[in-house]
Amino acid sequence: MIRYLVLGVVQGITEFLPISSSGHLVLAQRFLGIDPPGVLLEALLHWGTLAAILVVFRSDLAALARSLTPRGTIEGRKEIGLIAAATVPIVVLGLLLRSSIGTLFASLTVLGACFLATGLLLALTGVIHRRAQRNQAGFVDALGVGLAQAAAILPGLSRSGATIAAGVFSGLTPRRAARFSFLVAIPALFGAGVLSLWDAVRSGASAPWGGLAVGTVAAFVVGLLAIKTLLALVSSGRLWTFSIYCVSVGIAVLVCATL
Repeated sequence: MIRYLVLGVVQGITEFLPISSSGHLVLAQRFLGIDPPGVLLEALLHWGTLAAILVVFRSDLAALARSLTPRGTIEGRKEIGLIAAATVPIVVLGLLLRSSIGTLFASLTVLGACFLATGLLLALTGVIHRRAQRNQAGFVDALGVGLAQAAAILPGLSRSGATIAAGVFSGLTPRRAARFSFLVAIPALFGAGVLSLWDAVRSGASAPWGGLAVGTVAAFVVGLLAIKTLLALVSSGRLWTFSIYCVSVGIAVLVCATL
């Protein structure tokens, strides 16, 4: 039961704080000997963190849903279209690389380099965030965020860090970039959960329901706290502070890769 709790907590923290959930999973397997979650638990952990986003952004999602009604606003419909456009790169790249992405997870050099890249992106947000003034995203912004999310398939490259940085680099205010990043994460996390669940059904994978429940609830609760923490740091312009951690981890991993 402790294993499920630990995996849920790790998923909730690293999925939203810009330090890479996939990168920490690799580190946990390599250096701590923690077994991977398994496809069934992986699906539920994705949905646990997805539920956290739905709770935090419930008002935004309700407004987007109302925009689809006859009395809905054009701005809301446009944003739904932008979220859909930003989702296309992860769908295409995810399907194309699904069978081969495992080889990248086996490379400590790739892992270390991606942690360093995450650190660099976060550091740059600290330099330019004051110049980012726009509150409305456009197609180019959505495309940049979508490509960043697709690139975050690589272990060590944080999804939240890369997508928020892409939004800030395009001129969106940090708070608006974070909001769009989380909205774009909804279809990605849902799709990842569906794929993992499909793999579990095909392979006949099973796990104790008690453990699955503990892991899912832990991912949800910790995910809520992580989202609120990240939004507070983004609003105060302190997202860059995570760059110190990511660069330190990246250097340590690259050193280990040379030994």
